Amino acid sequence: MSSKDVVREGVDEIVRNLGEISFEDQTVLITGGAGFLGSWICDVLVRQNASVICLDNFASGLESNVAHLMNHENFTFVRHDVSQPIYFDDERIDVVMHLASRASPLEFNKFPIQIIKANTLGTWIALGIAKKHNARLLFTSTSEVYGNPEIVPTPETYNGNVNPVGIRGCYDEAKRAGEAMCMAYMRQHGLDVRIARIFNTYGPRMRADGVYGRVVPRFITQALNNEPITVFGDGKQTRSFCYVTDQVEGLLRLAWFDDLRGEVINIGNPNEITVLELAEIIRRIANSNSEIKFYPPMPDDPKRRCPDITKAKTLLRWRPKVGLEDGLRNTVEWFRDVFSNFTGYSK
Repeated sequence: MSSKDVVREGVDEIVRNLGEISFEDQTVLITGGAGFLGSWICDVLVRQNASVICLDNFASGLESNVAHLMNHENFTFVRHDVSQPIYFDDERIDVVMHLASRASPLEFNKFPIQIIKANTLGTWIALGIAKKHNARLLFTSTSEVYGNPEIVPTPETYNGNVNPVGIRGCYDEAKRAGEAMCMAYMRQHGLDVRIARIFNTYGPRMRADGVYGRVVPRFITQALNNEPITVFGDGKQTRSFCYVTDQVEGLLRLAWFDDLRGEVINIGNPNEITVLELAEIIRRIANSNSEIKFYPPMPDDPKRRCPDITKAKTLLRWRPKVGLEDGLRNTVEWFRDVFSNFTGYSK
C-alpha cells in the first residue's frame, strides 16, 4: 500500500467513526497544522467541508504534510510563529485548535525556549483569538504533565510528579502553564476551553530524528535499515501507544460536543507495554535483522505511562479501536514507501 493510500484510508476511517459529528460550514484555526497531528486534523476537516486555517512556521511541521491541500478552496495556509502576535480581522473563526509545539525529547535540549514560548505565549495568543471571535478553544496538553506518576493508570485528577528544572521541564511545565492559562480565560472571560492530555501517539507523518527521535519512528527507521535499535535504559519502562486515527477522532470529539466547557480529558490507549516489547514487535513487522542496543536512561524518563480513559469513554463516547500491531503495520508501510533510503524523517 502506498503512503498516500495509508493516509487516505485513515482519514476515511476517522470520518466514518465520527458519524454525525461534523465541522461542516465552520471555520477552524489549527496552530501547528503542518505537524503530525495537525495535518491529519486538516485532512479530516477539509473532507468534512469545514474552512480550515492552518498556521505553522515549519519549525517542526513539514510543508509536505499539507502540500496536497494548498490549492483546496477550503484550506488557507498562514506561515507564522504562534508565539508572535497575529490577528484575524477578516475571518469568522468558530473553533481554535492549539497544537503548535515541538514535542520530540531531542528537542527539549536543543530548543527549550521555543518550546516554552509555543505553549505559553502561543497559548495566550490562541486564547486571545478565541476570545475575540467568541470561539471554542481546544488546547492539546500532554501526559508529560503527570511527570513520573505515582498512580497508574493515571486519571485526570492526579496533579503530577514533575521536575520543573529537569531537561523535560521546558515541555511539561509549559504545558501545565498552558492549561492554567486556559482555565484562567474560562473563569475570567467565560471562554469555552477544553484540554486534551495526549498520551504517546504514533502513525504516518511522524518525524524520525536520529537516535534521539520519538520512539516509534526511530525504531521503525532503524529496523528498516537493519541498524541497531536504540533503547534507553533497560527497556522495562512502559508506554501506551495510540494510533493517530484514534487520537484524531478523540480530539475532534472533544472539540465538537457542546457541554464540555472546562473539561480536561486523557486521550490515549490504555494498552501498556514495555519499550523493549515495542522494539521486538517492530523488528518482527519490519522483518528486520536489527540488534537491540542499550543506552543510558534519559533524564527524568517516566517509568510507566498509561491513561485512565474513563472520562473519554463517558463524555466523548470514545475508545481506541486500532490494535497496536495493525497500527504499527500501517506506520511501517508508510515509512517504507516514503523513504527509499530509510535514513529518517527530519527537516
